[in-house]
Amino acid sequence: MITVNLYYTGVNSNARKFAEEMESSGTADKIRAEKGNVRYEYFFPMKDPETVLLIDAWENQEAIDAHHVSPMMQTIAQLREKYDLHMNAERFVSADTPESENKFIRK
Repeated sequence: MITVNLYYTGVNSNARKFAEEMESSGTADKIRAEKGNVRYEYFFPMKDPETVLLIDAWENQEAIDAHHVSPMMQTIAQLREKYDLHMNAERFVSADTPESENKFIRK
């Protein structure tokens, strides 16, 4: 699995408005329904009201590539422009949790 953390930053609560419109318009649900999507979820950092974190996880690179050429990307680009958002990204490839770390994870 490949997870991309996207940090959307704006002013005047625009990042939050963007996430709210992605949800209320059904765009986020359409992305969640795309083949290979594992997770598409927005979070709000407690100490930074002008940033929204999107955790975007996919089964593999092929699923990400298909998403990038889907009609959803044009919708996302238009909304990013509408809310004048800037982005930073982090990319992670999943690995099994080492046995030595399981003692720190409360289930």
